[in-house]
Amino acid sequence: MAVMSSNFEQPQFIASTGNRSFSNAPLIENTDTDQIVVPDKTSWKNLFAYMGPGFLVSIAYIDPGNFETDLQSGAQYKYGLLWIILVASCAALIIQSLAANLGVVTGKHLAEHCRAEYPRVTNFILWVLAEISVVACDIPEVIGTAFALNMLFNIPIWIGVLLTGLSTLLLLVLQQYGVRKLEFLIAFLVLTIAGCFFAELGYAKPDGTEVLKGLFVPQLKGSGATGLAISLLGAMVMPHNLFLHSALVLSRKIPRSVRGIKEACRFYMIESGFALMVAFLINVSVISVSGAVCNSADLNAEDQMNCQDLDLNKASFLLRNVLGSWSSKLFAVALLASGQSSTITGTYAGQYIMQGFLDLRLKPWLRNFLTRCLAIVPSLIVAVIGGSAGAGKLIIIASMILSFELPFALIPLLKFTSSETKMGAYANSTAISAITWIIGSLLMAINVYYLISGFIKLLLHSHFKVLAVVFLGILGFSGMGLYLAGIAYLVFRKNKEATHLLALTTPESRQLANEQQGNASMYCLAREDIVSMQLPQRRSTEDFD
Repeated sequence: MAVMSSNFEQPQFIASTGNRSFSNAPLIENTDTDQIVVPDKTSWKNLFAYMGPGFLVSIAYIDPGNFETDLQSGAQYKYGLLWIILVASCAALIIQSLAANLGVVTGKHLAEHCRAEYPRVTNFILWVLAEISVVACDIPEVIGTAFALNMLFNIPIWIGVLLTGLSTLLLLVLQQYGVRKLEFLIAFLVLTIAGCFFAELGYAKPDGTEVLKGLFVPQLKGSGATGLAISLLGAMVMPHNLFLHSALVLSRKIPRSVRGIKEACRFYMIESGFALMVAFLINVSVISVSGAVCNSADLNAEDQMNCQDLDLNKASFLLRNVLGSWSSKLFAVALLASGQSSTITGTYAGQYIMQGFLDLRLKPWLRNFLTRCLAIVPSLIVAVIGGSAGAGKLIIIASMILSFELPFALIPLLKFTSSETKMGAYANSTAISAITWIIGSLLMAINVYYLISGFIKLLLHSHFKVLAVVFLGILGFSGMGLYLAGIAYLVFRKNKEATHLLALTTPESRQLANEQQGNASMYCLAREDIVSMQLPQRRSTEDFD
């Protein structure tokens, strides 16, 4: 929330305490920090000040887990499932824009809203689920990076798993040079991934007409097409990404006028749209390369076997055999860039989640160390025992966990952004609310179906005795009932906590702003607790005297 100083010069954020109340001290003590300031004037050039968060968010759509699903869909159904990527990308843009709007309008991110809105027990459960989603997202990134190191330098998978922790800590050193440089690094890695796969397209030469048909003509051919389509949709919207985006937008210092907030929401949507378009083109490229290679007429028997159960590791050998060694190296570089950038954004998502739900803040390197240890331990055990095949299956398990987690981040976001209690005049319109709830309901229904069908297949194809299958079935479906009850609670519970909007939305505050235009601009200072997670400030002792 914001209050204004006695001379009404500019609003200040108030620091949160652990008891859901607010102290009387401004959150930002020193305004001479390296902040990203949006000019208080109407200009399309302001867009450049907002560029950055979208690229960090887009990483979740091109992580190693998505790559594996893309490779399988292209190998099995050529270009027939490209339209799923198009639909999922459009839905992702709408949902990510809601997350950005929540942060811009209220000055608090999604995890903080959850802490203020829900009872302590519910809040704790949501925090645990959100932390599990961060770890589950980190597992494919660890394994993907290990695969990439194996492809490039012939490093054993289990050693590569260990090296991923060190490599990410080294990249986090970039924080001390500022949030803007971190965003440039992530954007560079995204463009590196794009360049590698666009080059792969040059090697594979997919048929352009067939690709366009796959994009714009919906079709589901084959018995497994529906299941793979569900996997593609489920892998597109990550629960931790909703927490991340709503927090990243708070790193900007924006004008707190009605025009300024509307401009921020509009430009964040444009910026997210551009970043997600790049991610969309990368996913299309992966499917197109996989479809062209696995449906080539000159595949030998071994490569045909690899295409039937294609994963990240097999894809490297397949590309090398069919398109040449350079193609395999390009794929490895893209996979390495994807894994490393994903781990950085995952670390920040975990930090915002912990800070928002518990008001507990850790240094980024410590947060990364804890999260990475939780991801490395299962990855290392599976890599040592099961090798690359076992590591590939662990990615599928992590995707199922993320599907399980999605409703517990998506439902609060949809409810908060549709509520006038939270968003005031900026709440979603009836039409937008209907569209977003339909999209959200479809995504959640797809994920629930994915979980139930996967559990049933596990029971049917297991080698357990009948009594054990019955016991597991009762236990599993009881847990599913509890899971659906939790979703219903979040859906039907009414919002109770009002948000003290930072926007100048009342006639009185607008008049006040007009009176002050000659003296000072009405600005919302960037959240220091958000900025400092990416931009540690070195302050002398004089700053605190």
